[in-house]
Amino acid sequence: MLGRAVDDASTGSDSDYSKFNLTGLNNEVTNYAQALDLITDNLDDDIQDELRGALDVQARLLYGLIHARWIVTVRGLAKMLEKFKRVDFGRCPRVLCQSQPLLPVGLSDIPYEKSVKLYCGRCEDVYSPKSSRHGSIDGAYFGTSFPHLLFMVYPHLISPKAGPVEPPQPPRVSETDSKRNRRTREEPDTPEVVGEPASTTSVALKADRYRPRIYGFQLHEIAKLQRWQEAVRDRQVDTHAW
Repeated sequence: MLGRAVDDASTGSDSDYSKFNLTGLNNEVTNYAQALDLITDNLDDDIQDELRGALDVQARLLYGLIHARWIVTVRGLAKMLEKFKRVDFGRCPRVLCQSQPLLPVGLSDIPYEKSVKLYCGRCEDVYSPKSSRHGSIDGAYFGTSFPHLLFMVYPHLISPKAGPVEPPQPPRVSETDSKRNRRTREEPDTPEVVGEPASTTSVALKADRYRPRIYGFQLHEIAKLQRWQEAVRDRQVDTHAW
């Protein structure tokens, strides 16, 4: 799905490669002019084979960086919105997200650092693509801001953090089982320790979380919520430490 999205969303008329999309890319891509000619099918046929191989790599990089800029334009967001509605990027594997559609996101805007991930707007976490082929796509080709800009432009797409989950029905308990369970509750349990128990304090302090950002700036409402969540976590850690 991600591979098809790259092919579809980046393919358009020559007017899509506007000055806005190309600004500054000449400093990031070697042989920029020739790489652009290769993308737009304007490269001379008599170019040397040795240079052709290097140009293929640079053209692929330039193509991906243009794609990252194009998908946050008005036309690009509309195109990606269609893919989001068709669930082209898959669904969140988290059970409580109830098959929420995902969006591609990069963890870095710098090429060759991180592969593309999938962002869930419901749990606000990121996941690796199931396909290794899709997981090999550079995350910089989608950028770190795309899904958050999409939700900002189309706020009606933001899913509620909780949905109607039907509570499980308690099983019927016979009188004999009831007496047995009552005796079990009255007898203190002896915890069974296997190996060295992990410190919940150290685990909590080392826990990392994804922080949605637009052009490097953390979103205000999400940042405020995450600060509150981390304050609650820190209080719980301090309590358990005693």
